[in-house]
Amino acid sequence: MSLIFSGCENTTMIDATTAVNLELLQNVRDPKSEHTLYGVLNYTKTIGGARLLRASILQPSCDKGTIAMRQEAVSELTEKEDVFDSIQTVIARFLDVDHILSVCVQIPKKETLKTAEANINNLILLKHILELVDPLRNALSNCENRLMKHFYKSLEDGRYALMKARIASIIHDDTKYQKGMLHMRTQKCFAVKGSINGLLDIGRGTYGGIIEDINTLANQWAEEYNLPIVTSYNSTRGFFLQLNCGPKQNFSKESLPEIFIKVTKAKNTLCFTTTELIRLNNRAKEALDEIYLVTNIVVTELLGDLRNHFGCLYKLSEAVAMIDMLQSFAHACTLSNYVKPDFTKDTLAIKQGRHPILEKISTDMPIPNNTYATEDSNFNIITGANMSGKSTYLRQIVLLQIMAQIGCFVPAEYASFRITDQIFSRIGSDDDIESNSSTFMLEMKEVNYIIQNVSHRSLLIMDELGRGTSQEEGVGICHAVCEYLLRFKAFVFFATHFKDLGQLESLYPNVQNYCFMIHKTFNEEDQSEKVVYTHVLTKGQNKEEHYGIRLAELSTLPRDVIQKAKSLASSISSKKGRQPEVDKETKEKRIIFKLSGRLVQLSRNSKLNKEDLKSYLKSLKMQYRTDTKSLEE
Repeated sequence: MSLIFSGCENTTMIDATTAVNLELLQNVRDPKSEHTLYGVLNYTKTIGGARLLRASILQPSCDKGTIAMRQEAVSELTEKEDVFDSIQTVIARFLDVDHILSVCVQIPKKETLKTAEANINNLILLKHILELVDPLRNALSNCENRLMKHFYKSLEDGRYALMKARIASIIHDDTKYQKGMLHMRTQKCFAVKGSINGLLDIGRGTYGGIIEDINTLANQWAEEYNLPIVTSYNSTRGFFLQLNCGPKQNFSKESLPEIFIKVTKAKNTLCFTTTELIRLNNRAKEALDEIYLVTNIVVTELLGDLRNHFGCLYKLSEAVAMIDMLQSFAHACTLSNYVKPDFTKDTLAIKQGRHPILEKISTDMPIPNNTYATEDSNFNIITGANMSGKSTYLRQIVLLQIMAQIGCFVPAEYASFRITDQIFSRIGSDDDIESNSSTFMLEMKEVNYIIQNVSHRSLLIMDELGRGTSQEEGVGICHAVCEYLLRFKAFVFFATHFKDLGQLESLYPNVQNYCFMIHKTFNEEDQSEKVVYTHVLTKGQNKEEHYGIRLAELSTLPRDVIQKAKSLASSISSKKGRQPEVDKETKEKRIIFKLSGRLVQLSRNSKLNKEDLKSYLKSLKMQYRTDTKSLEE
């Protein structure tokens, strides 16, 4: 029997290694840092929204209709500030609907004091969520996009009002979810309305009297000893006394009367109690436990009735999480200049795209770059000096692809994407002690995984493949891997220092050479050349020689070592032969292939009117004549 791993339906597969390499959820250098794609987009207000955002980044949607509806919602939220503000205000008040729903549907095997208190707490949280349904509907009422209208209609379910009415018949209207243990303790104690259970009314009267006695005693001690004493509460000590001992008050442990015991100091506050207060605390706890047990009888019966209507809460959970994620996208888009991306069948085109993480953390605006890939030019080889921006550019392409497929806008002037079914990456040069794998062995394992799973709709980035072995073997492996990947229509971006791979452009018409240009300036003072990085991607292959040595000159390596390296590199370069010329027939086939690719792309994606279409076809014709004429000459 064979096992086949499959991801969620209509989602893009991203393997664990790629998720780590791209820093989708966690920064490689600092796990606590927010410099990740998740950190850039996370302006969610609820736990459910943050959870959905995380899942969406790891498994972007492949369904064009789903993506389009999300984009419509984000567009409207960015354009209508009043709608965005009202939705954000309501969403921020929601708790974790999934968690509350899961604990409410569970029936404890044995009723204990702990389960009784939990049941009362869960009912209060459920009441809080149901009270937010109408405000959320009102916030969505002015939305015109399809997705928000769908959520608005789903919130019209009559079961919400039915559950609210059933709860209102048993639970006080003033009972609300509040932050702070003492506040919630009071809410749970007086949650059930009076006269529903006689024992409950007696227990609450007893508990109220004890609390009143505690406050009375605290006031008496404050007056008797002339101290500004206040009462406080926590789950460990119960009720206790506090005294502020700041710089203007000279209070210390030793200066307190002997009646005060168990004195502790926290910052500028003295905390203490008395034997009488401990006794009252015990009585209060006993009375409260009795209240919880009796209240639980009423609450358990109420939850039993409500469980028959819980089905609508699953839709509410989905709606809250999705709306929260979409308002998070809208928030991120308003903070930077993002554009709504288009989707086509066969084109990846990004004009002046920017790295989303680098844009957020950098003080200066990062250098934008263009990206272009179609089925007739799907394999892009990128060369350039060290630190010229190759690795950053590769990551940028994939991050923008993920952002587009989860329904978010992207940092660019214009962007068009082909929906991809799988995203692969080969980045990094670390070894793995646990699996006893060297750098090169890890490279081969990752490449094998890519080769076994790549498809015509995949997006693949490779950075410095084959650097873990000798240059001859590295070039051979890179060349073989590239030729295998060229069998597919997958979009491949291959960054390398091996200049020999540039020959693939003359052998295959769908291969394009790009490079990151650098400028050299001469310093007359020390008679040295200085490298200036432009971080701009240009067409063609990198022609610079020995840029690694120039970069090494900026380090603290001894001068004689640098000079020796220069002479040896020049000697080795002079022994290499020239690259073979490309014959005329191959060039002619390449021109025809390019023209046919443009025509196929035009037939699939064109939105031009009749006049613009005729003009574009004439330009293609002129370009073809120019290319063939230059070939003959």
